[in-house]
Amino acid sequence: MRVAQLGSGTPELAVVAGVHGDEPCGVRAVERLLDERPTVERPVKLVVANEAALERRVRFVDEDLNRAFPGDPDAKTHEGQLAHRLVEELEDCLTFSMHSTQSHAEPFAIVNEISETATEICPQLPVAAMVETSNFAEGRLFSEIDTVEVECGLQGSETAAENADRLTRAFLTAVDALPGDTVSRDLPVFRLTDVIRKEQADTYEVFVDNFTEVEPGNPFAAADGETQVAEEPFYPVLMSPNGYQDVFGYAAEKVDVLQTQTAAD
Repeated sequence: MRVAQLGSGTPELAVVAGVHGDEPCGVRAVERLLDERPTVERPVKLVVANEAALERRVRFVDEDLNRAFPGDPDAKTHEGQLAHRLVEELEDCLTFSMHSTQSHAEPFAIVNEISETATEICPQLPVAAMVETSNFAEGRLFSEIDTVEVECGLQGSETAAENADRLTRAFLTAVDALPGDTVSRDLPVFRLTDVIRKEQADTYEVFVDNFTEVEPGNPFAAADGETQVAEEPFYPVLMSPNGYQDVFGYAAEKVDVLQTQTAAD
């Protein structure tokens, strides 16, 4: 784990990249901040988390770090020990954690709950949606640390790296670490309701778009040609043929749209 800091004093803000070693976009954003060393109005901790996995260009060494929290200093896995160290490093910090995905090109935010912090910060980020994990947060960083997580774009793409830089600076501006103003936008909010599992197969297909409602009776995915059909309406989130080993993604419900406040309001 690599830790650096912008500004002086004890940070109450942190930016985390490289939780998964095959998602380098956030690392690029952190490295750019370290190269430029912008003047900050609040100190910021910068963390590149899973250096061992990044060096190997794999998602993880022993287990998924973002399912290993709170971790254990005596864990038998690299990520189990690293999760414990990361929780200690981020204690008392509002944390911004960057990821990328195989399922959706446009950035979106993921939060543990629809909190005051989430509803204040996320509409100021250049994201298409905010997703509340609800009952699916176990083992993730934000189950232990106050965290806004973002999916920056398609894994390994230059666009995801560019988005990571833009998203990081928007976050730091929204929390008054960088000077300037953000642009607020109306933001749809979704809540995860179920896991969409997939059977072991040689080929997988997905027929629907993330954040677009799937009506009952419509096919949404297939494994070796065996089609799965929606029994109830749902919104797909993080749906892709091969993004996860044993699931296609998640089903969600749309719960709100955070409205931009105008001067008249």
